[in-house]
Amino acid sequence: MVDVSANADARPHVNALGSTAMSDLFQILRDGQPRTRSELASITGLARTTVAMRIDALTDLGLVGPVGEAASTGGRPSSLFAITASERFVVGVDIGASHIRVALADITGRIIEETNSVIAVSEGPRVVLDAVLTVIRELIEHTGRRTGDLLAIGVGVPGPVEFSTGRPINPPIMPGWDRFDIAGWIRQEIDVPVLVDNDVNIMALGEREKAWPDTDHLLFVKIATGIGAGVISGGFLQRGAQGTAGDIGHVYVSRGAEIACNCGNFGCLEALASGSAIARALTAAGIPASNSRDVVDLVKNGNVNAIQAVRQAGRDIGEVLTTCLSLMNPSVIVLGGSMAEAGEHLIAGVREVVYRRSMPLATESLHITLSQTGADAAVLGASMLAIHHSLSPANIEAMIAQSAGGALRAVK
Repeated sequence: MVDVSANADARPHVNALGSTAMSDLFQILRDGQPRTRSELASITGLARTTVAMRIDALTDLGLVGPVGEAASTGGRPSSLFAITASERFVVGVDIGASHIRVALADITGRIIEETNSVIAVSEGPRVVLDAVLTVIRELIEHTGRRTGDLLAIGVGVPGPVEFSTGRPINPPIMPGWDRFDIAGWIRQEIDVPVLVDNDVNIMALGEREKAWPDTDHLLFVKIATGIGAGVISGGFLQRGAQGTAGDIGHVYVSRGAEIACNCGNFGCLEALASGSAIARALTAAGIPASNSRDVVDLVKNGNVNAIQAVRQAGRDIGEVLTTCLSLMNPSVIVLGGSMAEAGEHLIAGVREVVYRRSMPLATESLHITLSQTGADAAVLGASMLAIHHSLSPANIEAMIAQSAGGALRAVK
C-alpha cells in the first residue's frame, strides 16, 4: 500500500538497514503481507530479540497481531504477523452538494458501518458540520466503539481546499464556507486530528486504494453537478500550489463558447457536460430533467435524446482528457460521480475522442473505465486520508512512546 496523501510521513517505506525507528516494522507490514519475526529481522537488519520486542509493543497497541503460521521447514512453525483490525478506528466524511455520508473504518480500511443523510451544503458550515458531528456520535454509540479509540477524521468537501489549513477557498457551490475552519469546528467537539480535502481528491484516493492499488498514475474524473479530477502521479496525490490541480471543469471547450458558467466565464466543460448542464439542455428541448439523477433515469429508460446528450457530454469530456493525457500520461482514467451511472453511453463518448485524438504511445496500455467503488469512493478516500495520517511513522512512534513511557524507544 502506498500513501497518496500530502502527508509524506504517512508513506509506507523501509528505512536503511539498521534503522532503530520503532515504526519501521509497522510501515513494512502496511503492505498487507503477513511476515514472520525472522523475515522482519532480515528486512530491517535488526536482531530477532529486538524485532520480537517491537512486535510485542505494536501488539499491545492493538495495531499488529498473529494471523497464522508460516509453512514449517522442520520444527515448530513460526507465527505470521500482520496489521489487524482492532478497537482503533477512523471516521471518513463525504460532504456533497446535497448529502453527507459518514463511515467508521478500522485501520485496515474496512468500513465498519456507514450512513447517508440528505442535507444541502448551502445550509452553511455550522449547520452541516453539526449534523456531521451528530452522525459521528450516533455511529460510535451504535457500533459500541469508544471515542478514545478514534484516531482521526478525514473530510471531503465539494470545493477547492487549502490542504495545509483544511479551509475551503472560494468554493463556488458552498456559500458561507470560504476559509471556514472545518477542522477547528470539529475538534471543538471531538479532539482528534481532522484532515480536510477536496471531494474529488479523496475519491481518487478511495478508488485507487480499493481498485487500483498497484497503479501509480491515475486520473479520477467526477462527473455530477460539476466536473473535476483527482490526479495521482508517481503514487502521490497532486494538489497543486493552491489546491486546484485537476479542476478540469473550468477548461474551455469551443463547442460551448456561448454558454455561461457559474464561475463567470464562458465555454467551461462543466457548463456543457455536467449532469446539471445536460438536464438543462434536455429541459430546453422539451424533456423535463432537474438533475443528474433525472438524466440517468432517462438514459436507463432508453430515451434517445438523453442517450445522445450523454454521449456528446462524453465526447466533450474526452476532448479535455486528451490534453490531460498528453500532459500527465496516466495509465488509468476512472469515471465516477452520479453521471457515471449512465454507464456505457458516457464512457463510449470519452473513449471515442481520447483514442482518436491522442498519440498511440499514450493510449496503447491506457484503461478508461467506470468507478468500481461508486458512491463509496469519497467516504473510502476520506477514511484512507485519516488512516495514512494516523499510521505515519511519527504518529506510530508517538503512540508507542505514550503507551510505554518512552522506554521502548531506547531499545536497539
